[in-house]
Amino acid sequence: MEIIKEKIELNVSDGTRMAAYVARPHTAEPHPGLLVFQEAFGVNHHIRSVADRFASEGYVAIAPELFHRTAATGFEGSYTDFPAVMPHVHAVTPESVGKDARSAYDWLQSNSRVKSAEISCVGFCMGGRVSFITNGILPLRAAVSFYGGGIAPALLDRAPKLHAPMLLIWGGKDKHITPEHRRNVTDALTAADKIYVNAEFSRADHGFFCDERAAYEPHSARQAWALTLEFLRS
Repeated sequence: MEIIKEKIELNVSDGTRMAAYVARPHTAEPHPGLLVFQEAFGVNHHIRSVADRFASEGYVAIAPELFHRTAATGFEGSYTDFPAVMPHVHAVTPESVGKDARSAYDWLQSNSRVKSAEISCVGFCMGGRVSFITNGILPLRAAVSFYGGGIAPALLDRAPKLHAPMLLIWGGKDKHITPEHRRNVTDALTAADKIYVNAEFSRADHGFFCDERAAYEPHSARQAWALTLEFLRS
């Protein structure tokens, strides 16, 4: 499917301006909308390519730059220098996520090319945590979290507030997110009687979906992609 790519700027309720990358099908009829939340390394080539892939599948995908308060527009961190991105990561709070996600969501809602009742979100790494937070704030259709660190224990009290079914994707070899924390997340969702799917890829490590990271695991990435598409559709 032919797609269109563009960069836009959004007004955020705290008075800041936030850049975002948008990819959408070329066709004029309305399509489902999708918030794509970045890893800790910015809306980089990988995140833009993920948005492009979703656009090719028929989504209007928007990837907001969540570091817009602390980094220059277009910021891209290095996968080999995690300490350098940490100040930006620490500045992303549940409060700032709520404002930024709402701004991107409202843009999708007001776009004539988007089916306003069919807006979902997906996030990776830091963005996986952002996806969980956003699902508790906005009336989404579905939410996907790829190896979302920091959901447990800090955000578990938000489980009862989730609006949409949640797909949780983990790497079985991930040392950053312990098995206990993964269980804590699913236990909290079960206790809150929420609909969720929990998928652990046993041979995958943290960041396994990103083909630009050393942790890339192609078999798990292909399976996780297929699962994500089916989850969002159904």
